[in-house]
Amino acid sequence: MLNMLEEGAAGEGGYATAFGFGPHGWVALAMLVVIGIMLRAGVPKLIAKVLDDRIASIRSQLDEAAKLRAEAAKLRDEYRGKIAGAEKEAAELLEKAQGQADEIVKKAEADSKALVARRKKMAEDKIAAAEREAVEELREKAASAAASASRQLIADRHDAESDSKLADEVISSI
Repeated sequence: MLNMLEEGAAGEGGYATAFGFGPHGWVALAMLVVIGIMLRAGVPKLIAKVLDDRIASIRSQLDEAAKLRAEAAKLRDEYRGKIAGAEKEAAELLEKAQGQADEIVKKAEADSKALVARRKKMAEDKIAAAEREAVEELREKAASAAASASRQLIADRHDAESDSKLADEVISSI
């Protein structure tokens, strides 16, 4: 056996060989042994099971992602509808508020015109009342002055004789 080792000591490429195998041959033989052990131990089945489990996990995650995506799309569409409804409602509210504001302005204008007309009428009534009061006061003063002047005239022109004559006439006419 030692001879065999010596004969193959300077084999192909200058590498030592044993049992007719060079370095590449031994590596190939070792790989075949490792692969055989792995096949015997059922490693391919384990790898296939791990890969199948991983594939199943990824499929379930994809299914869940698809469901979540569908839910998100549904929610997006729902909120788009709500936003459109809210925008429409806001436009209606704005239009209604504008209409109410226009009505309030019209009413305020009408009320202010009515107030001005009432105040004008009240001022005219006060002026008319003041005029009547002034005329009445003037009449009273004129009547008072006339009565005072009449008394004075009567007192100056009538004496006791004319008074008794006048009293007799008034009594007889009754």
